[in-house]
Amino acid sequence: MSRKKVGSAGDAVRASRPMSTGAAVGFTVAVLVIANVVNNRWAPGFGVLTAVVFSVLLLGVLFRSGGTWADAGMGAATLKRGALWAVVLIGLVGVGYAVAALLPVTRGLFADERYGGLTGGQVALRVLVAVPVGTVLLEEIAFRGVLYGLVRRARGAVWATVVSSVLFGVWHVLPSLGLAVDKPALTPLFGRSVAGAVIAVVAAVLFTGAAGVLFCELRRRSGSLLAPMGLHWAVNAFGYLVGFLLR
Repeated sequence: MSRKKVGSAGDAVRASRPMSTGAAVGFTVAVLVIANVVNNRWAPGFGVLTAVVFSVLLLGVLFRSGGTWADAGMGAATLKRGALWAVVLIGLVGVGYAVAALLPVTRGLFADERYGGLTGGQVALRVLVAVPVGTVLLEEIAFRGVLYGLVRRARGAVWATVVSSVLFGVWHVLPSLGLAVDKPALTPLFGRSVAGAVIAVVAAVLFTGAAGVLFCELRRRSGSLLAPMGLHWAVNAFGYLVGFLLR
């Protein structure tokens, strides 16, 4: 009886030990692989639900490894600063998109075959729900929150930026498979061949990886996840809105 009790106590102690950083990073990457396939292949219509569920799961991984809200970029001390950064960035993107929409040389960049059948209500739903929750929430918590926080704690900000941004680029492989066809402005550049599609995907991965570096730097400088969240939402949401208005 006494041996059984000792064993049970030992098991309880082992179970209460935090997950190692390496294990947490590996588990986070595995979760993101599943989330990516769910979003782009298995259940693309449930993006908002998927984002909420996987965001909670990833935060659980961070906390299980001994991380805090501050590690995730959501500490109360930097909330006000992050919100200010977000407001300024949203305004800058809005002005930039307005200018680009008015100039004939850049107006064609907003053309997208995916906007053709959308109604005003559907666009509003994407701008106000699908983008901030289904896209920004999951991607920012995953890449600039959990992954960045885990790696920075172990290896510093430079390594955190590299790991987060590389994986952020790879995350966009599946969503970019039809990019050359969906965006008319890109079709003459990449064509409709398999080789052109591959080049378009590689370009998208490189571009989003570079964007990931910018998002990580915003997270580092502001100390808050709200800064990259604001920029991320503005780029995607205003893209939908302007593309719809100019179709």
